[in-house]
Amino acid sequence: MSEELSDFERAVADVLHRLLPGDLVTYGDVAAEAGFPGAARAVGSILRRSDGTFPWWRVVSASGRLLTGHEVEQTRRLVAEGIEVKDGRIRG
Repeated sequence: MSEELSDFERAVADVLHRLLPGDLVTYGDVAAEAGFPGAARAVGSILRRSDGTFPWWRVVSASGRLLTGHEVEQTRRLVAEGIEVKDGRIRG
């Protein structure tokens, strides 16, 4: 991401950087916590554009579905943090 972040991007980055191992949130949770409820898709856009500095694997869809195309890596990382995953979704 560029060094000049919008207020929204800074707020989302702050929420994402506070996530700890074992934390699991939805895109909507991140948007709401950042003060921008309803901006779940924009959170996804930030994660897609990032250089991998955010713990993207701790963010899932509202239905618990993992990131399409990255299910294997996301599953590996979540399981390592104690999160149960089955059939491309978080369990529990």
